Formats: sequence, structure tokens, C-alpha cells
Amino acid sequence: MWNVVWILILVFTFLFMEFVAWFSHKYIMHGFLWSWHKDHHKKDHDSWFEKNDLFFLVYAIPSIFFVILWGEFSFWLGLPVSIGIFCYGFTYFVVHDIFIHRRFKIFRNINNRYAKGIRRAHKIHHKNICKEDGECFGMLFVPKKYFK
Repeated sequence: MWNVVWILILVFTFLFMEFVAWFSHKYIMHGFLWSWHKDHHKKDHDSWFEKNDLFFLVYAIPSIFFVILWGEFSFWLGLPVSIGIFCYGFTYFVVHDIFIHRRFKIFRNINNRYAKGIRRAHKIHHKNICKEDGECFGMLFVPKKYFK
């Protein structure tokens, strides 16, 4: 029974992180931390690294926090929550940095409807290089219209 609860918490955390990503992308990255995120929309630098990459560190903090709660304070929920956050972060990295932006040349074109929809929605998001008036702030769940 506890194994099922543990897995459900991990899956719920993973799914909840999509909301966290959407919210933080829309209201933080395109809000008060636009100074970190804007170089991801407008490439006016020569470096492979972007200030936007700092967000990976910011999102690692809650995962580390929950590991500490689990390991040091025997808070059993800490481990599945931490792993759920980590799995979402890893998935985000693979989808966003490897598949969509091809910062690492690993995947060739993946030719299925879901992959095309995600790529299309992200392309629409990047058409706007400004802080305001953006759309498609999520990563894994995008509006149906991008799958047509």
C-alpha cells in the first residue's frame, strides 16, 4: 500500500511541476526575472551558456530541500517529492534543451504528432522576443490547436 502511495506522490509531483513551470515561466521569467530569461528569446550573445540557464539551479533547490528533509529528518514524503521534481527537471531538460532547441545534437526529427505539437507551441512562444504578450508558457501540456 505504501509503495502505491509513494508512486502516486511522485507522479502527482511530476504533474504539478508542469503547473509550476507554466506559472514561473509566465509570471517570473516573463516578469521580474526577465533579465535572466531574455537572452533565451533574443540571442544577442556569443556564449553557448545563457543567463536563462540559472533557472536550472533555482529549480534544483526545492528538490535538494526535500532530499534533506527525507535524509536528515526522516520526512518520508521528501524522497518521492524530490524524485518527482528531479524527473520533471530532467524531462524538461531533454524536451526543451535537447529536443526543441537542439543545444545537444542527439535527436534527429522525431516525427510524431505530440512531438510536433510541443515543438510548434514552443516556436510560437519564441516568435515573441518581448517580455509581454507571450503565449504557450507550458512545456509538456500545450493547447490542442498545436497538434493539428
